[in-house]
Amino acid sequence: MDTTAAQQNSDGLTAAQVAEKLRADGPNELPTSRPQSAWRLLLDVVAEPMFLLLVACGAIYLVLGDRNEALMLLAFVGIVIGMTFFQQRRTERSLNALRDLSSPRALVIRDGRQERVAGRELVLGDLVLLAEGDRVPADIDLLTASNLTVDESMLTGESVPVTKHGADALDAGERRLYSGTLITQGTASGLVIATGPNSALGRIGASLAATGGQLTPIQLETRRVVKVVATGGLCLAAALALAYWWQRGDWLQGLLAGLTLAMAILPEELPVILTLFLGLGAWRLGREQVLARSIPAIELLGATTILCVDKTGTLTVNRMAVVQLWSEQAHYDCQAPGAAALQEELHGLLEYAVLASHRQAFDPMESAIGQAGARLLANTEHLHSDWALIDDYPLSRQMLAMSRVWQSPDRSEYLIAAKGAPEAIVDLCHLEPARAAAIAKQVTAMANDGLRVIGVASAIFPATSLPDNQHVFDFVFLGLVALQDPLRPEVPQAVAQCHAAGMRVVMITGDHPTTALAIARQAGITGDQGGLLSGVDLAEMDDATLQLRLKNTDVFCRIAPEQKLRLVQAFRHGGEVVAMTGDGVNDAPALKAASIGVAMGARGTDVAREAAALVLLKDDFSSLLLAVRHGRRLFTNLRKAIVFIVAVHVPIVGLSILPVLLGWPMLLMPVHILFLQMVIDPACSIVFEAEPIEAGAMTSAPRRPDMHLFDRQILVRGLLQGGGLLAMLIGFYLAVKWSGQSDDMARTTTFLSLVLSNLGLIHTNRSWSQTSWQWRPASGRPFAWISLATTLLLAAVLCLDTIRALFAFSRPSLGLLLACGVATALSIAWFELIKHWSSRV
Repeated sequence: MDTTAAQQNSDGLTAAQVAEKLRADGPNELPTSRPQSAWRLLLDVVAEPMFLLLVACGAIYLVLGDRNEALMLLAFVGIVIGMTFFQQRRTERSLNALRDLSSPRALVIRDGRQERVAGRELVLGDLVLLAEGDRVPADIDLLTASNLTVDESMLTGESVPVTKHGADALDAGERRLYSGTLITQGTASGLVIATGPNSALGRIGASLAATGGQLTPIQLETRRVVKVVATGGLCLAAALALAYWWQRGDWLQGLLAGLTLAMAILPEELPVILTLFLGLGAWRLGREQVLARSIPAIELLGATTILCVDKTGTLTVNRMAVVQLWSEQAHYDCQAPGAAALQEELHGLLEYAVLASHRQAFDPMESAIGQAGARLLANTEHLHSDWALIDDYPLSRQMLAMSRVWQSPDRSEYLIAAKGAPEAIVDLCHLEPARAAAIAKQVTAMANDGLRVIGVASAIFPATSLPDNQHVFDFVFLGLVALQDPLRPEVPQAVAQCHAAGMRVVMITGDHPTTALAIARQAGITGDQGGLLSGVDLAEMDDATLQLRLKNTDVFCRIAPEQKLRLVQAFRHGGEVVAMTGDGVNDAPALKAASIGVAMGARGTDVAREAAALVLLKDDFSSLLLAVRHGRRLFTNLRKAIVFIVAVHVPIVGLSILPVLLGWPMLLMPVHILFLQMVIDPACSIVFEAEPIEAGAMTSAPRRPDMHLFDRQILVRGLLQGGGLLAMLIGFYLAVKWSGQSDDMARTTTFLSLVLSNLGLIHTNRSWSQTSWQWRPASGRPFAWISLATTLLLAAVLCLDTIRALFAFSRPSLGLLLACGVATALSIAWFELIKHWSSRV
């Protein structure tokens, strides 16, 4: 690579150059853990216990000499395997899409403009800008570095950050950054010299972890339920086989009856629907620009009770503009109609505000100051592109101000520019109380309008060794710069929706108290003087006092990063489920401690993204509310699917056991169970997953975080629905038998009523807030397709002689078909009755 040419080109690469290099070198990706192959997925599906039971039943049919039955059974096995395989592949593709979204990001200069790109799109020669908290996206040769330290522990094992220098460093290692390492302090720019497998990280064979690889609490709960039910079912099936053998002396038919019961009891749908629900839930969030880095977060979203949000970029648009300049001699309103040229008295204020900011600005505030300086100081001597940066003193927890040390070509001493919180700048300038009070009054007046106010100061220092502390400089106070970051237009409505959904919205910010209150009022967050707590007051409180204040406090201002962690822990100690937003390096502990950590995708650091469970790629508050809506919808729809599974298995199990115990002919055989399976699996995984959120879901209180999928309410609802259907089917079977019909005809009408009632059961449970006959076009397409496919298959079974014989069916008369319709209508009425009763208890 011609690094000299690249260094000379401060505009970076062009789009054409990037495209050519991507074609030549490939994407900047490490060798990742390979997604599950189609063959491996198919093997896992075939190895499921349900399909092994079906193969065993087919073998028994062959032994009994029923070759056609065996072949039909195996053909249905192939169909169900295909359906299951399709559903699993759909989930796998969803997770692959999430892996693409979770690619690290990089800030580059291309075609003369800064732009944020996915790390996989970096190419050799790209000019990359880095700041504190960024994960280095490729091997980089530094051009510039300011107070830069890097954590290289993932490569070297050394936990102490390493200091790095720019292009003037003699040692190549001091100006080299390695892919995967972390910027812990400072800023830098540099050229990409190695990507993907050619980087240092790629050469040692590191791999990225795949999204969603951990088992969730719901999945663990489901595994326990499946294990218990399967164990009990197999024991019951063995007992039924022995009872059949003892009663009738036919051990092969007894074994067939036992296997049929095992197929009826085994809840093999549960793991499938859970995997698909959670995978598609994460994929749906990804389509809404919300990246789920932790699947358990999706489960908890519906239980969120408190949203802790920062102000800048979440509630506001994060596009700052300088609106006022103030000094003790003059005032300038940038938004005044026909504003005149900036007064000479304010030139120094804006000049040093620009000098106290980075030339390659990362922060929106510094970008706004730079733009104001370029506009208002144009054609003056107050813009200094030829000044050399000597050193800087970064913002710290102890001092909310930063200073930059410059040297002019025509002066020997250093010139220092400082900016920061007005009280910090006043402290640096050591102002007398009266003057400090006057400045504080002006700050309050500006902050009352929701403006962010910073102070600016200057100093001169002899060109000797610089002190360790910026307090040593003899600063002169220059004035105040007020910036505006307007509230996002959608925020007031979103906050109102949160309150309606039983969730508190709490603002945690480092801003001035008056500014914080002004924005809180505009957003609809309740925050009068009684509902405000500052970082200073928080530091003086013990935990018991803090717990009392949390109940009535919605605005926290001048909060240090470590205090965010304390607030999150305090809220959780009080029993709240906390979603916490953050974007900086110091936010990572609070994001980890929150029930659901939420990082900002565009402005957030890589450290914050890695600590968070969710990443808002659009950086706005409405995305967080949208994620909560998805969480509530997903959990409710899962519970609907569980009710359906419980209810549908009751009549299947009952119709498998009762004929054996009462000496009747077998009503359900393996081929019937398999046909029902073709209805149950798609219904659980497609129909219920696609259901929209219930009408009143966002106007009710959040669910309890300890609520289980398989709780008493769900089991009772499912057992009552299924038990009523079983009693109705038994009664219908006996009525058909008593009317003089054959065993095959009674089996036919009972099975037909069971299948149609299953479709009614699906339709009834699609919504728990509306009746079955209320039209819901928004999500009806999957149910309509499944109903149509099931009806056509039933028609084929009844009309085709060969298939009808394999099912041991007879062709029913029109009167019996109408009777099946009446039985189905009665079952739906029973389902509705149970739904109405369950919603009232």
